[in-house]
Amino acid sequence: MAFGDNLKKLREMRGISTSELAESAGVAQPQISKYEAGQSLPNVVTAVRIAVRLGTTVERLVGEE
Repeated sequence: MAFGDNLKKLREMRGISTSELAESAGVAQPQISKYEAGQSLPNVVTAVRIAVRLGTTVERLVGEE
């Protein structure tokens, strides 16, 4: 599974909106949508913030766990 698929799955499992996740990660909401659609990847700092908010690891988000 790709980063975007993992991100969307975990976000929905946690009941977090794209807006809430964007605020936690310090990015605009459309950027989260781009990540989930596979159109863009976050930088390391943003990926860590996303992982923390979702209660997971960056490794799990990228599918290397």
